[in-house]
Amino acid sequence: MPYLRYLLILAVCLGSFGECRNKRATRERRWTGPVETQKHGTSLAKKAPDVTKSRRLKTEQLLKVDDHDFTMRPAFGGPAIPVGVDVQVESLDSISEVDMDFTMTLYLRHYWKDERLSFTSTTNKSMTFDGRLVKKIWVPDVFFVHSKRSFIHDTTTENIMLRVFPDGHVLYSLRVTVTAACNMDFSRFPLDSQTCSLELESYAYTDEDLMLYWKSGDESLSIDDKISLSQFLIQKFHTTSRLAFYSSTGWYNRLYINFTLRRHIFFFLLQTYFPATLMVMLSWVSFWIDRRAVPARVSLGITTVLTMSTIITGVNASMPRVSYIKAVDIYLWVSFVFVFLSVLEYAAVNYLTTVQERRERKLRDRVREQSLPCTCGMSHTRTMMLDGTYSEADTNSLAGYTEAPMVPDEVISEKQEHMVVHLSMSSESTTTKKKGIRALRIMQNTHAIDKYSRMIFPGAYVIFNIIYWSVYC
Repeated sequence: MPYLRYLLILAVCLGSFGECRNKRATRERRWTGPVETQKHGTSLAKKAPDVTKSRRLKTEQLLKVDDHDFTMRPAFGGPAIPVGVDVQVESLDSISEVDMDFTMTLYLRHYWKDERLSFTSTTNKSMTFDGRLVKKIWVPDVFFVHSKRSFIHDTTTENIMLRVFPDGHVLYSLRVTVTAACNMDFSRFPLDSQTCSLELESYAYTDEDLMLYWKSGDESLSIDDKISLSQFLIQKFHTTSRLAFYSSTGWYNRLYINFTLRRHIFFFLLQTYFPATLMVMLSWVSFWIDRRAVPARVSLGITTVLTMSTIITGVNASMPRVSYIKAVDIYLWVSFVFVFLSVLEYAAVNYLTTVQERRERKLRDRVREQSLPCTCGMSHTRTMMLDGTYSEADTNSLAGYTEAPMVPDEVISEKQEHMVVHLSMSSESTTTKKKGIRALRIMQNTHAIDKYSRMIFPGAYVIFNIIYWSVYC
């Protein structure tokens, strides 16, 4: 009985093993394709399998990745390997004047031939892979010269495509966003045009090992027609190439993507030029305000000066700190000078008016003194104030003299026109009289400064605008 039990267990095991082998054979036939059978007496020709579509071989086995050293470039030791490049610009994201750089998103494609990746295919079809195979084969080490930041997009996976053809030709494409420096000249800002370039170059291979070139010349660069910027008009995209020399490593092929941008002026007209012009024109209003209205004219002048200072500060805050003068600086500072001169003009008018009133007061006092009777025989001439207040000593000193009638103020005001004639009868010299008359006439015409300013200031500002816009436009 024990022997029968062992024999029964052995038979069950052998049966299970045979069933597993049958299932495995069936699974292999399912993967390799059904075997053609004869139906209704007709034999079907068996189709030759395409190794590119076969699932029995791994990608590494098909491309013979493990059989070669891909740390070395193709045809190592021979002539330079040509690598063609073309670029499709997807978007021009931003232009920064403060940082002097630009940000661009593009599709970068490389074309070269690596015979180590050739394979057999009856249909001559290519194979496409993602970025996982890129790490196992040789690819060009192209980088962006003067790049500040760059990255390959990875949503939802890395945006990398590798396409291999049976004869060994390779297409390597990736989607990149790069921020690169751009040397900008702001001497004509905001009436300027800027030319920026994105430069591509091999990092390790000189021109003796790798020849980098534009695959189709100027047609290697394509841009989206919908690309637009808020402050710039894209005028031109073009490609160039030249050799770059480094003293320590040698000569390298360098490719350039050049584009020219022209700035839109309308934004700056509304935000800078028009407000500055209006502030200058507002400062001219003080020329028509009475010169005796000191608070009105002073407050108007101070307001325009502070507003111009705010405009200048706001413009410079959005610009890099360059050491040269920009076109907008010239306009704003000349406008500021016009506003400041209008304040100085009123300061001059106010000062001359004060001096005039002081001299008129002195002349009025002299007329009153000369209208008193002659005090002949007095040992000392004493001048008394005519405001009706006398000291006791003055009253005693006038005792014994006949009181002369006082000249009323109305009579004095009526005789102001004959003031110069009356003064000429005095004992002063002729030279002193002529100088006094000339100074009196000038002081009496201080309002003429405002009258001339009404014409000089607008005329000079119009001439400046004509010269400015004719030079920079």
